[in-house]
Amino acid sequence: MITREEISQLIKGYDLKKLAIATIGSHSALNIFKGAKEEGFRTVCICKEKDLIVYKKFPLVDEFIIVNDFTELLNDTVQEKLRKLNTVIIPHGSFTAYLSTEKLTDSFYVPMFGNRQLLHWEASREKQEEWLKRAGLRLPKTFASPEEIDTLTIAKLQGAKGGRGYFLANSPESFSKKVKEMIRRGLISKEDAAHIHLQEYVIGVNVYPHYFSSIIKDDVEFLGVDKRYESTVDAIGRVPAAEQLEINLNPTYTIVGNIPLTLRESLLPELLTMGDNVQKTAREIAPPGIIGPFCLETVITDKLEIYTFEISARIVAGTNVGVGTSPYAYLKYGEKMYTGRRIALEIREALKQKRLSDVVA
Repeated sequence: MITREEISQLIKGYDLKKLAIATIGSHSALNIFKGAKEEGFRTVCICKEKDLIVYKKFPLVDEFIIVNDFTELLNDTVQEKLRKLNTVIIPHGSFTAYLSTEKLTDSFYVPMFGNRQLLHWEASREKQEEWLKRAGLRLPKTFASPEEIDTLTIAKLQGAKGGRGYFLANSPESFSKKVKEMIRRGLISKEDAAHIHLQEYVIGVNVYPHYFSSIIKDDVEFLGVDKRYESTVDAIGRVPAAEQLEINLNPTYTIVGNIPLTLRESLLPELLTMGDNVQKTAREIAPPGIIGPFCLETVITDKLEIYTFEISARIVAGTNVGVGTSPYAYLKYGEKMYTGRRIALEIREALKQKRLSDVVA
């Protein structure tokens, strides 16, 4: 595994006056690039040819590295280009979706904003559960095998799949039937089916609070909240119940977009405490803990109980709803603060204090 000390040595060879912020052209890249530009950094986009239109229409990128596949990020030639451009990489969901955490931690010799050790904790649902339980959060019940299913359960794939291929089951028999249906529809593979994570489906509102763990300020900030708009589950209400039964409709949970939320203020004390406790535990399991943005994926019931079913220890696409508009970022910072800019600001402050090695790994 590439150590923080190795990355610290690498940074010593950088021209810090020309430091650039880079990421894969996907997920929350526009958010990241806009924030970088507003804090005065050059930007570098690792991009596929077919996606160039996005970054031409929204001209926030100074330099492109064109690849046919994002796995080319691990090639020596691409890494050498990134180092020559004095780049710090900002990881997002596409990194863990297209590249294994082992390769990112063992073979990617470019400074990354954040803590590489936590990539392993995020990628494993079992490790996530251990982390969140140690932080004192309320979690839904999980099932070790389909034979244990005795209540409404959501079946999830490993990794950042954007909800694709998720489905509900309420018994071992319905699980088996749904798996066959999902494979037939091409939403999951037989290999996926062998690694499905089974979690009790808690009835409530899905709420995704966005935090920022600042190493420079030694604080966990609350920057925004969103909910997801998912296909086809959020469209099923347009189909009358009789037709749903007739066609045996099995909805999926593929994320199409995100919707901003403001919460009743009485929920904030618990959510703020949850963020603090997650970072406190992260310091224990992988010092110095979370560096930068993270998101707790929660459900709030009609009793206002908050269940946490997942954590993303990086920027999430839901933060895109807050670009320039998040009320919680506004309350703390005033206008024009959002997760992409908050990342760039942390790097800017680290540079001023000669602490860049404290925020990259």
